[in-house]
Amino acid sequence: MTSLLITNGHLATLDDANNFVENGSVFIDGDQIVAVGDLDTDSCATDRRIDAGGKLVMPGLINAHHHLYSTFARGFTPPGPPARNFEQNLKNLWWKLDAALDSEDVYYSALLALMDAARAGCTTVIDHHASPSCCDGSLDQVERAFRDVGLSGCLCYEVSDRNKDGEGIEENERYIRKCRDSSDKQMSALFGLHASMTLGDKTLQRCAAAAESLGAGFHVHVAEDQIDVQTTMERHGKNVMERFADFGIPGSKTIFVHGTCLSRAEMDLLHSTDSILVNNPESNMNNGLGVSPILEMLEHGVTVGVGTDGISSHLISQARAMYLHQRAEHRDPTLAFAEACEILLRNNSGICNRLFDEPRGALAAGQLADVVIHDYVPFTPLNAETFYGHLMFGVGFSRVATTIARGRVVVEDGQLPDLDEAAIRARCAERAPGIWARIN
Repeated sequence: MTSLLITNGHLATLDDANNFVENGSVFIDGDQIVAVGDLDTDSCATDRRIDAGGKLVMPGLINAHHHLYSTFARGFTPPGPPARNFEQNLKNLWWKLDAALDSEDVYYSALLALMDAARAGCTTVIDHHASPSCCDGSLDQVERAFRDVGLSGCLCYEVSDRNKDGEGIEENERYIRKCRDSSDKQMSALFGLHASMTLGDKTLQRCAAAAESLGAGFHVHVAEDQIDVQTTMERHGKNVMERFADFGIPGSKTIFVHGTCLSRAEMDLLHSTDSILVNNPESNMNNGLGVSPILEMLEHGVTVGVGTDGISSHLISQARAMYLHQRAEHRDPTLAFAEACEILLRNNSGICNRLFDEPRGALAAGQLADVVIHDYVPFTPLNAETFYGHLMFGVGFSRVATTIARGRVVVEDGQLPDLDEAAIRARCAERAPGIWARIN
């Protein structure tokens, strides 16, 4: 156990009192924050000190939905004519990519994306994984990457019937048990499902029974596109959330992702079951999908989070895209700014704190020591009234100088000191052509 003292920071605590402290300090002992604020730093006995130099210091960000396995898609063009709709995009690219990955590909795709996440000030990632050619043990490879970078993760495997019935059920069960039985709280687990349109009733029943026996929540795509809505209605005579509710999938530890095509009744169901809905605006725009009705969801009392959905690991840009997306949809320049910031900074930490035992998301005593120093010195007043403006129009474009995850310095002066990044990137450059060839 080592101790660390950050001094001379412009602190955005994001605690219950929403304190902002100029020339503030954060004292860390092991993996916990011990004290925050105007501290007597001369009397603090510590193993290491970091002078923030007046830069912005805030809690590490949380990604509520990622696909780390998508990393090797960067720059790749699927064979054949361009996908004209969401279903073709799944079949022509993503389902071919995940099937092309071997065990080491899974590790390196997660490793690269998590390195990017750490460099963007993200310290916890909730991931949704698929690799049909190496399903068994694949979550251990993803975990290996988390431990090498030093971030916290909540993992699941995407069950669907698209390759074989119930593929991934056993991997979810195994990994959930592993996390449940471990005294190490760095990793946690959910029961992963793809979407209603790729899950038969027998598979859903098996998943529901397994998750109930393990006390686990779910992580599942819902109504991302009309194809999911239409297929579910044609095959089962119900809307998507109705069908999931029949199997007991909703709940306070269940994450539904996207919700682009949800009805008001389905939003009410999300609220009544205390379920989570995670929006991924850049991914939705990239796929040519509709705008998720997040303002309506908030009005219905739904807990809304934000994720990156594999398109990047940069979270502030997602919150920025979220409010711009809503303003363009509604043709109203007054909408969604504060809501997007609250979703990123407050809701994501609340979601995370449902899934992990260690509280995080604030600079406060007793919180997990996830702290980020942005290379950003404010030149206009920074306080509770102005912080969101700084976040969206300044912090999001600045470099992260230091990322501390679980009390460990994982990014220092923009670099990852514990990893040979050049060797990792060279190894990935060697592997990528093989993956692309298998897709083709």
